[in-house]
Amino acid sequence: MTDAQTTRLAQGDVAPDFTLPDARGQQVSLSDYSGDKVIVYFYPRAMTPGCTTEACDFRDNLNRFAQDGYQVVGISPDPVDKLEKFTEKEDLNFPVLSDADHAVAETYGAWGEKKNYGKVTEGLIRSTIVVGPDGTVELAQYNVRAKGHVSKLRRDLGLD
Repeated sequence: MTDAQTTRLAQGDVAPDFTLPDARGQQVSLSDYSGDKVIVYFYPRAMTPGCTTEACDFRDNLNRFAQDGYQVVGISPDPVDKLEKFTEKEDLNFPVLSDADHAVAETYGAWGEKKNYGKVTEGLIRSTIVVGPDGTVELAQYNVRAKGHVSKLRRDLGLD
């Protein structure tokens, strides 16, 4: 992954606003969460083992995040109909949004070159951006691992 191709967000940057459809086709914007702390996580593909693990981990910890004042929003390049199936199958209790043209992922630095089994491809880079109540980035993590990410994120945020 070359940073020259993808500008990553860093602590203190203003998080770009976005409006994307959720699993029911309803429009959801980052600005809908103004005044809240929001965990925006990007994942490559719904209903794959790693993405399912990560989504279920967020689902299972959503109440704990809410108690600590955080909302959770997932974003992938999947179409709305696939996200609807994913939400129903995994009983997800937070919005997952469709970024089909990956424009939002690009503005967040979550789209670019990545290595997968030694092969360089272009695609979604599993990433998590924590946006503070004022709309600025509090934490930006790129190339995160699906398994164990939520526990590490809670530790990194000083919640555990």
